[in-house]
Amino acid sequence: MSEPMEQRIAAAMAELEAVRAAAAQAEERLATASATVRSRDRAVEVTVGAGGELTGLKFLDNKYRTMNPAQLAASVMEAVGRGRARMAREVMDVFGPLTEPSGNVPGLRGVDIDWEHIFGPALSAETGGGSRRGGDRLRDEIHEDGDPGRTRGGNRS
Repeated sequence: MSEPMEQRIAAAMAELEAVRAAAAQAEERLATASATVRSRDRAVEVTVGAGGELTGLKFLDNKYRTMNPAQLAASVMEAVGRGRARMAREVMDVFGPLTEPSGNVPGLRGVDIDWEHIFGPALSAETGGGSRRGGDRLRDEIHEDGDPGRTRGGNRS
């Protein structure tokens, strides 16, 4: 027969406490996590925190002096996008195991997390795949700065 209800509850409570402890460790690990990334043209270096926030920005080797504003903005946005993608994957790696089904408590399913919904286009930024990145909209606005209120496609942000 199956184990008594009290034992199943105790096992579930122990599993819950283990998950809480693992989540606290994951949060602690990510509290100081960051990714430092250079743009592909090596003109810009950015540091991005675990929440995707920009925490550092460096212009390397005075390359920015020979770049027009649109090129510099594109380098910054590309590096920020890649840094955010790297941190999104780090968050997924840290919290991913906590979403798996429990082997100790039968019937305790894993948590289905829609990472794409949480991180949006940041996940595809480093590989350059998929959807249009939010940074493209900023480049459009900077590029078309001479015509206030217009962006590519005629949309206002």
